[in-house]
Amino acid sequence: MDSKPTHEQARLQLQLFEERREARIRQARDWYFRNFHPETLEDTMRVAAPGSEGQQFAMMVLTYWEQACAMLNYGLLHEELFFETNGEFFGVWEAAKVIVPKFREMFKNPQFLGNLEKTAKRYEAWSEKRAPGHIAAMREMMKQMRAQMAAKAA
Repeated sequence: MDSKPTHEQARLQLQLFEERREARIRQARDWYFRNFHPETLEDTMRVAAPGSEGQQFAMMVLTYWEQACAMLNYGLLHEELFFETNGEFFGVWEAAKVIVPKFREMFKNPQFLGNLEKTAKRYEAWSEKRAPGHIAAMREMMKQMRAQMAAKAA
C-alpha cells in the first residue's frame, strides 16, 4: 500500500486492539490457542460441542477476527499497518482452516470465514516478500506447541 494510514484508520485499529483486551475475549483467545487444533469435524465437535463453552469461545475468536478482517477487506483499515501490527488472525486461521470447508458445506455458506481466509492469504504473500521463511517458521512453531500441549494432555 503506497499511502499512509489515516487518523481514522489508526483510531479504528486501536479500538480493535482495545476490544481484544476485554476479559471475556482474552479468556476465549487463551482457550482457543490452547485447545482448538481440530483435524476433523469430529475433533471440532469434541472440543467445541454445540452449546459448550468451547463453542462459545471458538466462535467468539473466529467471529472477532472475521469482523476485523472484513473491515480490512472493505478498506476501513490500512492493510500495511494491520499486517505490521497483527499476526494473531493468521494463527486463528491456521488452526481453523482444515475444518472450514466442512462447515461451509454443512451450513451451505461458501463465504463462512471468507474475510479471514482472504486476509490470511494476503498476509502470507505480504510476509513472504518482507521476511521469507517467516510463515514456515510460524507453522513449525505452532506444530511444536500443539505437540507439547497434546503431550501434557496425555
